[in-house]
Amino acid sequence: MTPDELKEHLKQVKYPGFSRDIVSFGLVRSAALVGDTAKVSLALTTSDPKVPLQLKREVDLCLRAIPAVKETIIDIAVTAPKAPAAGGGNLGGNAGAPAGIRHSVAIASGKGGVGKSTFAVNLACALAQLSALKGRPGRIGLMDCDIYGPSVPLMMGLQGRPEVDGEFLVPMERHGVKVMSMGFLVDENTPVVWRGPMIMKTIQQFVQNVKWGELDVLLVDLPPGTGDAQLSLVQTLPLDGAVLVTTPQTAATNVARKGGLMFQKVNVPLLGVAENMSWFLDPSGQKHEVFGSGGGILIAEKLGTTLLGQVPLIEAIRAGGDAGVPIVVSQPQSPAGDTFRTIAQTLLDRLDQPVKIA
Repeated sequence: MTPDELKEHLKQVKYPGFSRDIVSFGLVRSAALVGDTAKVSLALTTSDPKVPLQLKREVDLCLRAIPAVKETIIDIAVTAPKAPAAGGGNLGGNAGAPAGIRHSVAIASGKGGVGKSTFAVNLACALAQLSALKGRPGRIGLMDCDIYGPSVPLMMGLQGRPEVDGEFLVPMERHGVKVMSMGFLVDENTPVVWRGPMIMKTIQQFVQNVKWGELDVLLVDLPPGTGDAQLSLVQTLPLDGAVLVTTPQTAATNVARKGGLMFQKVNVPLLGVAENMSWFLDPSGQKHEVFGSGGGILIAEKLGTTLLGQVPLIEAIRAGGDAGVPIVVSQPQSPAGDTFRTIAQTLLDRLDQPVKIA
């Protein structure tokens, strides 16, 4: 049996909390069958002592299910994540975060189509407004890690390529927010078809090779799901927490709960749940709960966190994203603008408090 054949069997072993296997994540350093003994070497970066033990058990079971294997030797090299730079406050990251970033927060959703990127863009602009009021302009960043469908450049009204300063990319800036996105680096008509290692490398470069400067908050817009991008991020950037975005209906909240459990498994605290498209107000002022009600608060309670706020379904939010001028910027005093700023302030308050990992 060849090493490649052994690795095919090992694809049955999933990384704890993820739907992807350990081979796809690049954790298998070597695999060989010597006589009737299967020898496998893994390399992990984790601070959770349960992960190596669980993987060793599952790899052993997987290998012993192969008729030609009688014995197993499983070597797991574990590298503990290094402590973040002062002021980071992270509980789940690795070395490599720029020292000037005070807080890093992932904006995530289990399910696509819940308006996560629209939420992230408006939240970033709201944070920038609050920062400017405190005399700290230009200290909010938005890193678009939605590799397969980067929409942040459109929503922020940004075009072109970022400048290069030595070995660093310089983030583009608009509405008081520093932005880096895959959308700046690929042609808009070119689909991104990448495997896990390429995604990990891109996220590492966005963290380590972008000249972010001094930031109070870096928001990271993740693609939906619990795959390569999520694991790459928590292994690369010390995260202070994650915000889950969902719509009220069960189809969205059930998947959002899985996303929340994933962050808890990798020791990233949940800062809260944001409910998007909570209701629609018709011209007469009547409220219509198009996607149901109560899903956001329910999922927050199940995950042991709080509901940060509810964003109504408003045409102007969509229009602002299409025009590159988020509603927080175009209509700052509107109910939606007030909602995003309230969520932003609540998030800042949460970041300044110790957050318990459920």
